[in-house]
Amino acid sequence: CYQMVGVPGSGKSTWIQNQNWAQECVYISTDQYVERYAESVGKTYSAVFNEFMPEAVNLMCQDVIVAREQDRDIIWDQTSTTVKSRLRKFNMLPNYEHIAIVVETPSRIELRRRLDSRPGKEIPNIVIEGMIASFETPTIEEGFKEIWYAQGNF
Repeated sequence: CYQMVGVPGSGKSTWIQNQNWAQECVYISTDQYVERYAESVGKTYSAVFNEFMPEAVNLMCQDVIVAREQDRDIIWDQTSTTVKSRLRKFNMLPNYEHIAIVVETPSRIELRRRLDSRPGKEIPNIVIEGMIASFETPTIEEGFKEIWYAQGNF
């Protein structure tokens, strides 16, 4: 299980989309469900986020179970910025080897530019700053087999 680690707008999804090896993995993310639902009801991601997120989490967990039953490699694309949030993934996949892929937070100016380039997907600055302040760097002691640091412009 490859756990993507980084704040919104850091480039997690963009980085993983550019990795040829990742194409064979099952992609797990709540964003895909929220985006699909928003499109189906003619609203924005932000407009449906609170209402639909519990269902998106449920659908994502079902995807994890299916991938686990099929013994598939998984890319888990969520922020995973705290030990507690990553522990949930370890608990759902106890027999998997876990690799953290850390995507560093860009400068505040670049981060804001990226976030502002997502129409209909607004994340309040206070939420972003809170995630940056509470960011916990993944460790081997936490249970990861390896920790990778994403490189490149994304």
